Amino acid sequence: MQKNEVMNYLIMAGSTNHMLRGDKLLKDIGIETALVPAPAEYGSVCAIAIRVKKDVVALAEDLLRKNAIVIQGIYPDLPKRLSGLIEKMQQDILSEAFIKIMKKIESGEELSYEDIILLLKTERKAEMDALFSAADQMRKEIVGDVVDVRGAIEFSNVCMKDCKYCGVRRSLPTLERYRMTEDEIMEIVHELHAMGLQTVILQSGEDSWWTAEKVIALIKRIKTETGMRITLSIGERPQEEYARFKEAGANNYLLKIETTNREIFEFIHPDDDYDERAKCSEWLRELGYLNGSGCMIGLPGQRPEDIARDILFFKEMGINMIGIGPFLPAKGTPFEKYPAGSVEMTLKAVAVTRIVCKRVFIPATTALASLDPDGQIKALQAGANTVMLINTPAKYRYNYQIYSNKNMIDLHAAIRAIQVTGRKFPSYLKIDVEGNIDAGDTQKQ
Repeated sequence: MQKNEVMNYLIMAGSTNHMLRGDKLLKDIGIETALVPAPAEYGSVCAIAIRVKKDVVALAEDLLRKNAIVIQGIYPDLPKRLSGLIEKMQQDILSEAFIKIMKKIESGEELSYEDIILLLKTERKAEMDALFSAADQMRKEIVGDVVDVRGAIEFSNVCMKDCKYCGVRRSLPTLERYRMTEDEIMEIVHELHAMGLQTVILQSGEDSWWTAEKVIALIKRIKTETGMRITLSIGERPQEEYARFKEAGANNYLLKIETTNREIFEFIHPDDDYDERAKCSEWLRELGYLNGSGCMIGLPGQRPEDIARDILFFKEMGINMIGIGPFLPAKGTPFEKYPAGSVEMTLKAVAVTRIVCKRVFIPATTALASLDPDGQIKALQAGANTVMLINTPAKYRYNYQIYSNKNMIDLHAAIRAIQVTGRKFPSYLKIDVEGNIDAGDTQKQ
């Protein structure tokens, strides 16, 4: 067998509903499938494909067509080669093991668990620079130079959970709690819409006051008044509620796994269950959400091996949006005295995630910008392609600090990061370079 022989095929269905029904049909008869982000040539950055092995693709197609599943196309799952990668590194002093992995990346081979660990453990500057360069090239060839910009509204800091690291945890007595009203939320949504932003992120603690009915009413109002895409980040909910949110118009859901090391997960989440969190991610995928997850770098007891497993979890779960940020301590929490995570390791994790997971959204996280003023710039140079603005009203935002000394990323900071890295502004952004609403037709790219 040749090294780059096609082993898998991607089946593109005519709609999300057909994709999900088709995936279930194939699984029910024992065909191994995976839902994965589709390559650019086969669909939009949001498109999901059903991946099947070469030897069952004909059987899968026949079954899907017999069950009236619309098939948009069936394509070989070709490896992504990065031409000229090794040539760029010829002047650098690199270890043989590192060069071997770079050759695998250049030829489009999948990295093993051991490969990922070696990349995460490297401390040589030349090797880290080469890793970031490879990730940046992968990002450029797969998702392009445009940086996606999204606006986040942290609409409630009330939370029923007591996570040991979190600055809005239930048992934090000194925190001033708040809940924004629907009208307050909509005022900010309209501001984001006026900027041209296409996606609003609604984030909160796990607040039971925000019932499914209230969330659905908010979703419908945003859709009716602006038509914006909606990302929910409101924690663990019953499967039936996730389904209702999707039916009402929610597009994306962000629920971070934080760590796939069960012992660490249980240590930092005293009232959470790892299997329940993972099951929620499976439900979200099955319901057709663009599925978001992520991890923290520098958690107590965490090793590079744990981060490697996190990255493989994202790949195997078919996660579309992956947020990777350093652990940062929050005042008044059990982890207040713990050291912050490493900027260097966070950037390595971002880079390896881009190389392994390829066509996904990876934000330059607020946490990284809080630890390093140039953190967003560095992340964009290491494979990230998204920036999230903090749009919570000033009177509330300083009471929503999952970690202390949070960098409130605004439009000016995002513009600077995009300009410094030589990246492109999204065409939908209706602002000038000063961060003012642009009433004209200024060319931003």
